[in-house]
Amino acid sequence: MAPLSDDQATEESDTDTLALPGDGLREGIVDDLRERIGDALIDAHISPNDDLWVRVTTDGWKDTGTALKAAGFDHFCFLSAIDWMPSPYGTGEDDPDAEPKEPDTEIVQGVTGGETRLQVFARLTDLDRHVGITIKADVPDDEPLVDTWTESFAGANWHERECHEMFGIGFVGHPDLRNMYLPTDFEGHPLRKDFPLLARMVKPWPGIVDVEPMPEFDEEEKNDDQKEDESTEGESS
Repeated sequence: MAPLSDDQATEESDTDTLALPGDGLREGIVDDLRERIGDALIDAHISPNDDLWVRVTTDGWKDTGTALKAAGFDHFCFLSAIDWMPSPYGTGEDDPDAEPKEPDTEIVQGVTGGETRLQVFARLTDLDRHVGITIKADVPDDEPLVDTWTESFAGANWHERECHEMFGIGFVGHPDLRNMYLPTDFEGHPLRKDFPLLARMVKPWPGIVDVEPMPEFDEEEKNDDQKEDESTEGESS
């Protein structure tokens, strides 16, 4: 067989580089979900042979849970929410003695993007195929409501109650959204970034550790202590 020319070798090398290993399992899951829910699937992100995220419309949140359960994702892991708004109180890494700076107000959503400050997300697993999927959906700012998953996954009950209590997101169709941790008449939602925790007012939250300086010794006092030690050792010997 004749050796490859430099041009042929370069072309073959480029082809090999582009032909990266895919993830047929997760690609197939996305295709199947798209067939089941149609345009409700907005975006998907695959980390090959590792993990999978999808973002769906708010209206398609309930149907997505139902569709994934029918597709084999019958193990409910968790459901929660996230507030993408930067905290107006800063972070624990901020220097409390520094001049106050203008708070960052830019909202940047994570993987698969988004259009709202609040998002709900849930994690399901297909135990037979050993694969998991994270589902996300935007929560409208003016009316923070999504449909409940309790009809498909009984375990979502308490997760949705906690989410309602801590983020102020309502779950339409939930049988009982009573508070789990806070008093019934408690005002506000503690896991929203703009909730004014008293601890944040008194000390940066979660706070910067105060390290006490090591005690300082006079050089002369140190030398005197050393001489005394040597003298004591001499007498004892």
